[in-house]
Amino acid sequence: MANYFDLTHQDRDYLQRCVQLAKEALDDGDEPFGSLLVSAEDEVLFSDRNRVSDGDRTRHPEFAIARWAAEHLTEEQRASAVVYTSGEHCPMCAAAHAWVGLGRIVYATSSEQLSAWHQQWGIEARPVATLPINAVAPGVHTAGPDTALAEQVRQLHLQLHGIEQQ
Repeated sequence: MANYFDLTHQDRDYLQRCVQLAKEALDDGDEPFGSLLVSAEDEVLFSDRNRVSDGDRTRHPEFAIARWAAEHLTEEQRASAVVYTSGEHCPMCAAAHAWVGLGRIVYATSSEQLSAWHQQWGIEARPVATLPINAVAPGVHTAGPDTALAEQVRQLHLQLHGIEQQ
């Protein structure tokens, strides 16, 4: 896993936008995750948030980004694009990212952090193993987590689970 020092000021600005998308998802009754796809020319090409509240647990923003990129970008454009996300990709999304050939992933919080929070709060484990991106997609360059934004994301997850602010 990469560390906090791999993040640039620009990365943090995009991650803050992802956290805002995560809050929008939560405000709309969904799980708090948000993501952006940014071109090599620094243009936001696609943004989305979690949409799993309808029962389709595959409607993650990172998966939507991979599908959109496969349909709209050349192989070269995909390889040079960066995905920013409020939470590290799950195994499904990491695999989609790698299969489509997207570039770097930058995340505000890690899967390890989310799992630790769930364990601390007594929340049952998810049905899919929690793995870091590089366990699923070893060739993808990653950066994160961002310690400053991680606390904001943690608070959104506390709210999701109806847990008193800690």
